[in-house]
This record gives sequence, C-alpha cells and structure tokens, in this order.
Amino acid sequence: MLVERGVEADARAVGVWLLACCVTLFALVMLGGATRLTESGLSIVDWRPVTGVLPPIGEAAWLAEFDRYRDSPQYQQVNRGMSLDEFRTIFWFEYGHRLLARALGLLFALPLAWFWWRRRIPAGTHGPLLGILLLGAAQGYMGWYMVKSGLVDMPRVSAYRLAAHLGLALLIFAAMLRLALRLLRPRRTAADHDSALRRFSRLLLAMVALTILYGAFVAGQRAGYAYNTFPLMAGRWIPEGLLVQEPLWRNLFENPTFLQFVHRCLAIATLAIVLAGWGSWRFRVADSRQRRALDLLLGAALLQVSLGIATLLLYVPVSLGTLHQGGAVLLLSAVLLLAHECGRRPTLG
Repeated sequence: MLVERGVEADARAVGVWLLACCVTLFALVMLGGATRLTESGLSIVDWRPVTGVLPPIGEAAWLAEFDRYRDSPQYQQVNRGMSLDEFRTIFWFEYGHRLLARALGLLFALPLAWFWWRRRIPAGTHGPLLGILLLGAAQGYMGWYMVKSGLVDMPRVSAYRLAAHLGLALLIFAAMLRLALRLLRPRRTAADHDSALRRFSRLLLAMVALTILYGAFVAGQRAGYAYNTFPLMAGRWIPEGLLVQEPLWRNLFENPTFLQFVHRCLAIATLAIVLAGWGSWRFRVADSRQRRALDLLLGAALLQVSLGIATLLLYVPVSLGTLHQGGAVLLLSAVLLLAHECGRRPTLG
C-alpha cells in the first residue's frame, strides 16, 4: 500500500510539473505571436545561448547592439532612421521571447534531472520525457534557424521555417499535456467506452492541426492583410487568384489569397465538426467528464473563430492577433483533453 501511494505521489508530482511547463509554453507561444506582429523578431541579429541571457547594460552596450542591428536588412529596408529608443522597444520583445524560452528549457531540464536522480520517474515515461527534452533542444535551434532566414536579403523570416517553429512548439506542448493527463488522470479503458467519440476526437485533432499549420503560413506570408472582410473575400465567396503561381504547388504555401481562403475554410469546417459532435454526444454520453470536455471544446472553438474573425476585420491588431495565436493552443488543449477522456472509465453524475 505504501509503495502504491509512493507511485501515485510521483505520478502527481511529475504531472503537475509537466502542466507548469505547458503553461509556460503557452505564454511563450503568445509572446512569440506578439513578437512577430510587432516585427521585433529580427531585432537581435546573433545567437548567444549563454551570454545572450543578459541584456545590454549601459549606453555603450546599447549603442553596440543598435549598430549590429543597423547592418541588418530590416533596418536598411524597413526601419532606416529608427531611433535608439524605438530600437529598445522591439529589442525587448525579442529578448523577452528568448529569455522565456531559456527559462522553459531550465524548467524542464532541471526537474527532469532531479526526478531521474531520485528515481521518481513513473514507469513508462522515461522515453517520452527524453524525447520531449530532445525536441526542446531542436526547437531552440529552430528558433535561430528561423530568425537567420530574415537576416540575409529580405527582412522577413521564411514562412516555411516559421511554420516549422510553431508546429514544433505545439508538438512539444501536446506531448507534455498528453503525458501530464496520463499521469494525473490514468486511463482505465472500460468495455463500454465510446469508440465513436474517440474517432471523432482524432478527426478533430487532425483538423485543428491542419488549420493551425495553415495559420502559420498565413502569418508567415502576411496573408491576414490581404482580405479584411468576412465572410466574403473582395465581394466573392471564392476569390480570384487562388492558383496564379507557377508551379501550382507554390500556391499551397506562398499565395496569400489561397492561404487565407483555405485557412478560413478549415476554421469554419472545424467549427462545424465541433458543433455537430457536441450536438450528437453532449446529451448522450453518461460520463460527466466527457460532457465537460465537450463543453470546453465548444467554448474553445467558438472563442477561436470569433477571435479569428475579429482579428481579420480589424486588420490584424497586435492584441487580437496574439490572442488568436493563444486561442489555437487552447483549442488544441481542449481536443487533447477530450481524446484523453474517451479512454477513461465512465464517471457518472
């Protein structure tokens, strides 16, 4: 009995720690959105994983940092004539983003080492935790790889690298959240569990992932500024210019009109699936936790679509654009929670 309690305590401790990492990563994704929307991501033109922890201290250090920035394409082509005070503003956004990323790395790596040393890692989670650690290391490099693409000729990061950077962040988030749920709410699959609801959650997860991916390309290609009306685009349901680029595959990732149109369609289709699923199962399932998960899913989907439309109509303000990016994480979390609850023994009530 004492051994069982010890195992449960370890699982709870590791699960709570992973949830703390998820909350931090959520904040990091939000800050990353604000950094992109304020065009601050290219303000720091080098990558110093250790010495870069400290910001410039003193006027001379700030002037040296500013001189490095003035050699960059963004200053030369976009921000020529920017003052030192204006530079400080965009610098702090990027610096804060990098500092929080480093903090998250420590928040994950140091407790992991401690849990491992104390042999408190629950059975079956050693491999997943090491995998998340490796993904985190890869994400650190991916962030710099993305920034570097905007420091050569064009003062804009590669949309492909931006999508990879965001996608990897959400993959890490999903891995941590799923593992945390597994530890805090162990699955005990029942014979009468609703397999149809589980299939629904998997379909929804694929739709949400695809919608987020296209949202990343919309951000990378600045397609959110192309059409700022809803539901029509330039007065049409299907806008002109969807397939104007050659070869045709480039439209999938580089044509702002195509990107915004597909992102809209995916978002509306995702909401329709959520509404259909909620209407089909909300009052049929006996499991109270599944019902709450369905309610959270509906709320997250309605919030995210509302934020997306508002962001579009108001010409992508920083505040709404940042909230919209955070809303994507909340929607992803709701889908993962529902998928997890589909594998638990029903809780009546």
